[in-house]
Order: sequence, then C-alpha cells, then structure tokens
Amino acid sequence: MKIIKYFFEFIFIITFFSIFKIIGYKNASNLGELIGKTLGPLFRSRNKIQKNLEYSKISETKEDREIIINKMWGNYGRILSEYLFLKKFRQNKLDKYIEVEGSNILKEIKKNNEQVVFVSGHFNNFELMAMEIDKAEIKLCAIYRPLNNPFLNIIMEWIRKNYICKSQIKKGKSGTRDLINYFKKNFSVALMIDQRVSEGEMVDLFNQPAKTTTIPAQLVKKYNCKIVPVYVERIKNIHFKITFEKPIKFEKTMSTKQISQELNKILEKMILKNPDQWIWSHDRWK
Repeated sequence: MKIIKYFFEFIFIITFFSIFKIIGYKNASNLGELIGKTLGPLFRSRNKIQKNLEYSKISETKEDREIIINKMWGNYGRILSEYLFLKKFRQNKLDKYIEVEGSNILKEIKKNNEQVVFVSGHFNNFELMAMEIDKAEIKLCAIYRPLNNPFLNIIMEWIRKNYICKSQIKKGKSGTRDLINYFKKNFSVALMIDQRVSEGEMVDLFNQPAKTTTIPAQLVKKYNCKIVPVYVERIKNIHFKITFEKPIKFEKTMSTKQISQELNKILEKMILKNPDQWIWSHDRWK
C-alpha cells in the first residue's frame, strides 16, 4: 500500500534530518550529495530522466548524459539536506553563502509598489527565490505543488509558510481562485514554469512540444504586469547565486502561447547554463 511506503519514506528522511541537524549545514549538504548519488539511480524515474535528456538534445552521447544525471542526483541530495537549514537562511545566519545579483530590481519593485510575476524553475535550492523576495518586503504569494507523500507534505507546508513566504497557494483549480484574489490585493506571485501541467498549451521546449503553464501569460494579459525571471545557481557546492533579471514588459497584443513560448526560451537558457542543476525527472514531454 502506498500509505505504508510513504510512512517509511517519512521515517527514513526524518532520521537523516536528525543527523543533518547535528553535523551542520556544510557537512549536511556534502552528505546529502553522497546520499543522492548513491540512492538516486535506484529510483524508477531513471528511464524518464534518460528520455528527457534525449528529447532536449543537450548531450550527444550516453556517457555525457550519465555525467549530467550523476551530478543531478548529487544536487538533488543537497537540496533535500538543505531544507533543514532554511530557518537559518531566513534569519540571515547563512548570508555568507548567498550572493544576490539584481537586488536593485527588488528595491525598485518595492519602492514603486509594482505587481510582478517572478518565474523560475526547479534549480538547486529553489525555495531561496521566494524567500529573498519576501525578505525584501514585497507583498508575495507563491504557488506550489503538494508532495505526494502526505506525511512529508505536512512538514514541507509548515516550512514554506514559516520561512519562505506566508501566502502559499496550492496548485489546482482552487489555487487559481486564490491567486486571482491575491492579485486583486496587489500581491506579486512567484511560480515555477518548468513542470508539466494538466491544463495549459503545447509550447516548444528545446524544439519539442511540451504542455506548458499559461498562468504567467494570462496574468500579463489581464493585469498588464511585468515578468521577472529568476535563476538560482549553485556555486562551489554550498554557495548560491540568485539572479533577478531585468523585468520584461510583454505586449498585450501577444497571445498567451506567444508569451509562454518566450518564457520557455528563457527557461532553456537557464537549463543550458548548468544542465546538471535542473531536476530532469519532470514529465515535460509526455
């Protein structure tokens, strides 16, 4: 039964979280990398990851793909181990590990009380994106997809609401209504645009049709707001560089598909910068 499987996953991860807390941020992240590289290849998503890399045509040989996959699992292990330290990141106790490029952009958004859409993908410790925006005192809501594991999801939701951004919106139809309500209150939104969605449009990603969210495009057309791409890059294992790019003003005459296509091009550039720092297990080309 799935519930039993989820329970043992929960016990396994909580056990390692206890170890991570004792050994500290740097050692926990390094241990997480080792665990990720060891256990990652055992997951059933391995074939999906291989196919996604073949679709993208980022790597020409199987050997190159194996290198990317191995590094990806190590990075994924680091992400999980670092969740325990998001509280310290929020309290600015780990500031020396974060470099922010484009902080002036956040200051301008705050100063002008602008309403924008921050977009990114699942790169490295992606939770740091919304955290930095929220720390800049910008009114922000963030869209998230609940974890399949209900035991872990309770913990993750608590962490997100307490240390990332208080206004969290669950992905889905009810979430769409919540998002509209937040936008009416002049909130900005942070969301990931790299996952496959049930409702969206087929838009090219690496020259292959992929079901893509149109939420950013719809917000642009309805509220005439700007898009701010954000990239979280891992540097030297435990250091991060968060880049807030110049706000983009799309023409309202553009269709949702045209805007979504432009955003996918931005996403492609982020992925190409460090292919091993993106999570390749999503069903992007299903």
